[in-house]
Amino acid sequence: MPYSIMLDAGHGGDRDPGAVYNGRQEADDALRLTLAVGEILQNNGIEVQYTRTTDVYQTPYEKAMTANQAGVDFFISIHRNSYPTDNEVSGVETLVYDLSGLKYQMAQDINDQLEAVGFVNLGVKARPNLVVLRRTKMPALLVEAGFINSDVDNRLCDENFQDIAQAIASGVLDTLDSAGIIKDERYHVQVGAYRNRRYAERLLNELLEQGYPAFIDDSGQYLRVQAGEFDDMEDAVEMERALKQAGYPTVIVR
Repeated sequence: MPYSIMLDAGHGGDRDPGAVYNGRQEADDALRLTLAVGEILQNNGIEVQYTRTTDVYQTPYEKAMTANQAGVDFFISIHRNSYPTDNEVSGVETLVYDLSGLKYQMAQDINDQLEAVGFVNLGVKARPNLVVLRRTKMPALLVEAGFINSDVDNRLCDENFQDIAQAIASGVLDTLDSAGIIKDERYHVQVGAYRNRRYAERLLNELLEQGYPAFIDDSGQYLRVQAGEFDDMEDAVEMERALKQAGYPTVIVR
């Protein structure tokens, strides 16, 4: 059985937009980021479930019970932070029930990855009073992906959205890899996925002509055009950046 994670986009629905700044709603940012993180994790063999995939309201208790009833291995809630004074604080922090175990290591790994994107790392903090951390039966954490009332953090989120999603997913995968929970496999940079072989081969040839070490992975439902094979995530990130600069949509997979 694949390792399973329940992803929770914080807040939601007309009753609970979360923090709001200049018309920007935390619930919307959280949902978009959660879905992007989920796609990357699924591409890396993780079974992903969601508390919500649309703008609906759920209480924190309902979110926790959804995870418990699904019997998943891990629970991750994604939010944006807020501070009483606008543009006074910026950065990322991750909250856990207590500072121990796999959840604590994953929280640190996620923060480290987000720091590499450009966020200030505000650390990992224990919040045993939070319902989604207290009432879930599996390890759980809550990521505060920058302050929604920080222009600096919002600019970072808008300009580096996919890098932020990749950073959170990479933190999760690195922790599971280090703990021996998932297989240690090489990283690849995926540039496209097609049902039609002609389209896949067209992209493959285009990449090869530009000197990229591209190939087609046809082991799954789709023909996945990928570039490179790396033991280290950092090397894969370098390849991903080069491809992005060349105008290609990318995601790091294993």
